[in-house]
Amino acid sequence: MSSTASNTAATLDAPALVDAVVETMTAGYVFPDRSARAAELLRAQLDEGAYDLPLGPDLCDRVSADLLVASGDRHLRLIWHDDPVASADEASLVADLREMFRLENHGVHRVERRPGNIGLVGLTVVPDAASAGPALAAALRLVEHTHALILDLRATRGGAPDGVAFLASFLFADGEVHLSDVVEGPHGPTRQLWTSGWLPGPRYSGPVWILTSASTFSGGEALAYDLQALGRATVVGEVTRGGAHPSTVVSLGEHVELRLPVARSVNPVTGGNWEAVGVQPDVAAPADEALAVAERAALEAVAADETLPATSRAEAERALASLPR
Repeated sequence: MSSTASNTAATLDAPALVDAVVETMTAGYVFPDRSARAAELLRAQLDEGAYDLPLGPDLCDRVSADLLVASGDRHLRLIWHDDPVASADEASLVADLREMFRLENHGVHRVERRPGNIGLVGLTVVPDAASAGPALAAALRLVEHTHALILDLRATRGGAPDGVAFLASFLFADGEVHLSDVVEGPHGPTRQLWTSGWLPGPRYSGPVWILTSASTFSGGEALAYDLQALGRATVVGEVTRGGAHPSTVVSLGEHVELRLPVARSVNPVTGGNWEAVGVQPDVAAPADEALAVAERAALEAVAADETLPATSRAEAERALASLPR
């Protein structure tokens, strides 16, 4: 917690909130030039009376909107809590977050064998590998004998870089694939993320489709972007939300936190990332139609794959025939 935040925890008002945001961004935001622009805008808005509101969700939303204008960064925002939980130390916040993910089955909310032997795995989040590894490995094991795989990321709201790399590792043959880089701070150091040489489960070699929506964010976008860039998956659905900067949560008081980007993602294939532009689908489709589009494509691929048993191709053809036109 910054010194400004700790001194104003009990009496945080709009001027103190702006001071705390500016101080915290100056100390830790990954883009110093954007931090300076944000500081200038927030102080100008404060002087003009734009923040003449009591401390609460409306004030946080108004400041967050200006942070987005100044930075274009969808991760950078204030978070309001009705209960005074934001003043907990970082270890407690991480423990609470991991408990929340545990109760979500570490993000694995759907695993299914679809007609035609198509695997489907739906994720709401991709937590760190140390927490989510067993659940993710179990999900991939349940679909290991399918002929094609659909990863449903339409409701995936975030994730940890190492969790994303762990999950992606199941879709490559070995540990020799450079997935992405995470550049810490304005100038580094750089952390490289590669596929894992050892996994607690089988690797998946079949074709992969990924479903996206306008709500897919952060870690979900990272998985879609990296697999698309490497030619390992076909993305079907909507342009995603556009948040590519790994972030942390900093307490500014009893009810307020600042989500602060402290790194940036760089894909080794494209040299860039999806910040502000989102992941662009290979096949555009409304989110509620993306599964049907991907499933038809997967079934067509299975039915046409002469390396598969005739019984498998026949099942895929029957499933195709049953789909609505």
